[in-house]
Amino acid sequence: MKNSHDPVKSKVLLHGGEAERSFDREIKLTRVLILFTLIASVFATADVVGILLQQARSGSVGAVLEQSIFIFIVAFLVYGNLVYQFTRLGYLQRKASHQPADINELRSVFKRRGRGLTILVPSYKEEANVVEQTLWSAALQVCPERRVVLLIDNPPKPCDLKDQRLLDMTRHLPGRIESILAEQAGRFRVAYSLFRQREVVDFHEETRRLAELYDVAASWFEYQARQFRINSHTDRLFIEKVFTEPAAMYREYARSLSTNSSQEQGVVLDRQQIEHEYARLLALFKVKLEYFERKRYVNLSHEANKAMNINSYLALMGGSYRERVHGQEVFLEHAGDEWADLIVPDAEFVVTLDADSIIAHDYSARLIHQLEQPENEQVAVIQTPYSAIPDAPGILERIAGATTDIQYIIHQGFTRYRATFWVGANALLRKKALEDIVTVSRERGFEVRRYIQDRTVIEDTESSVDLVARGWSLLNYPQRLAYSATPPDFGALLIQRRRWANGGLIIFPKLLRYLFSRPRTASKISEGLVRSHYLTSITAVNIGLLLLFTYPFKESMNSLWLPLTAVPYFYLYGRDLVRMNYRWADLLRVYALNLALIPINLGGVFKSISQGITGKQIPFCRTPKVDGRTSVPRVYVLAVLALAAWCVSATAIDATYGRWGHASFSALNGTFLIYAITKFIGWRECLADLGLLNNGQADVNIIKLNEKIISQRPYFDSASMVPVKARDEARVHQYRHKMPEW
Repeated sequence: MKNSHDPVKSKVLLHGGEAERSFDREIKLTRVLILFTLIASVFATADVVGILLQQARSGSVGAVLEQSIFIFIVAFLVYGNLVYQFTRLGYLQRKASHQPADINELRSVFKRRGRGLTILVPSYKEEANVVEQTLWSAALQVCPERRVVLLIDNPPKPCDLKDQRLLDMTRHLPGRIESILAEQAGRFRVAYSLFRQREVVDFHEETRRLAELYDVAASWFEYQARQFRINSHTDRLFIEKVFTEPAAMYREYARSLSTNSSQEQGVVLDRQQIEHEYARLLALFKVKLEYFERKRYVNLSHEANKAMNINSYLALMGGSYRERVHGQEVFLEHAGDEWADLIVPDAEFVVTLDADSIIAHDYSARLIHQLEQPENEQVAVIQTPYSAIPDAPGILERIAGATTDIQYIIHQGFTRYRATFWVGANALLRKKALEDIVTVSRERGFEVRRYIQDRTVIEDTESSVDLVARGWSLLNYPQRLAYSATPPDFGALLIQRRRWANGGLIIFPKLLRYLFSRPRTASKISEGLVRSHYLTSITAVNIGLLLLFTYPFKESMNSLWLPLTAVPYFYLYGRDLVRMNYRWADLLRVYALNLALIPINLGGVFKSISQGITGKQIPFCRTPKVDGRTSVPRVYVLAVLALAAWCVSATAIDATYGRWGHASFSALNGTFLIYAITKFIGWRECLADLGLLNNGQADVNIIKLNEKIISQRPYFDSASMVPVKARDEARVHQYRHKMPEW
């Protein structure tokens, strides 16, 4: 019988079915290219250091400073090059040795009793169909005693009809899905009850009944798959992972039981095994779904970020509460079970899952099974870093997705060096570990508990350092089991990538304290090199590239060894893209996109620096999901255009002065930037965002107003008692009125 982890369709991703010799070949190739990079780096170092010594002997302080900066930039670029190659090597080694648990081993998860799994889905103004897909993928996990809680962070009392309708639809989703599943669970509950009432069991007949019930389950999954329309690549993946693959697995298992039950000799399953199968069938559909809104309660955190949305619920787990109304305010207070309005069961494991993510049906079972292995007792977080949803229709979404899929390889390689970082879109957490790093503070006079730090907008990254500092470890499971949406336009991508670039510098001192703390082991060296690069690379690389673009560095750019150090990196990057069903040409497109993102990344870096200086926390800006195009802030449009213009003009200037090395570098990057503007942003869109063109779209997507003003302020102005949101939307209307007619 085919194992449950075998994919029905493997279209774009590198999976475990690849021949072992392919991994051996890739491992050998990576080792050879690492050696090549090291040799080229030695000769490049000799060149640039030789120039530095020559300038030092001449006594030119300015030239020495210039060359020192150049050496630092090159050193960090080579450092990142080697980190990629070593993490690729680690990924391949882990993938080659990975033996996924078969279906019989995963059944051990169903023997767990009273330990529980809670799946938390934080959501803020997500479209109902997006949340519904995530809830279905969470509800149909192959794991007993599970609860799915939708953590709705929308304002509980919207001031406009559209937001109220969205909130009502979102609140309705958990109950509707639970009722559909409860109807099916009732059928299997009756079958299970009848089996337990039978004093004499015919094992062949009982196995035949089980085969029929598994066929019924498979038919139900197939029926559900037909109820959803395929309007996008996301819909296609959702149906495949949540319904089609489980249907095929249960149909195949029913066939194997039917074959065994028809045998005349031997008993296929004994009474205990049969009972486990009935319990497993019932557990497929027995799940509790509900929603929770922290903003309804005055004494819970109202900080506008995902971390505090999750923290608020984690703090309630294992308790019973009642609502106390004081005027127009509602408080949530501890109470006995008999007086409780809300009972929040505790759980050994918690899954956090973004509301625009989809997980495979065996996600929880595989990760829990892995955590329960003796060698993983100190693993606090296990995850499978998310992949991009395949077959994106737009070129920007596809190329941005390619960078996400490359990050999957890098993060899997991190685990090889004990340098795993929690990637917040999805993860399975050991609740005991979260209790070990909790901090208590006060907000608006009320006590709040922080399991996940929200000091930065990359809260999962900082929590990773907190956990390893307390002796816990993190693990990436080497299989693709989770998928998340990629922003479809440049404006939305800007919000996401600027957030990703914000916070690394703030967390870095905490990492250094951990690395230099006792015990000082040899493994901390490789761990430190990988972790340090992860936190500092966006800052160093983007500032370094900007300096290379804007300053010629004269003699240093003429070294032939410098480009040779980068050849292995780009070759392996392109090779990995092809192995994930992208194209070699996409390597050039990824490079162009990364150039266009330099101002965005630097925007995030400068926000980190500002927070470090002022101590003022940066607001959490969620990636917007809107119909049509998300506008790009004018400053970033100007920055990208200026960078392209500078590269073009620098080419002419360098050629005039005979600086052919830098002239070639400027010409190459200028060409890529012009391509990026053309394909990923659009010239008409640039002019529209600058207010110079009427492009037929109402592209005023007031992200700051939506994310900062509306979500982070109280619902009423304390002075005028006018609803803040209504007041701000009036300002938006006034602003729109001043814009040109579209």
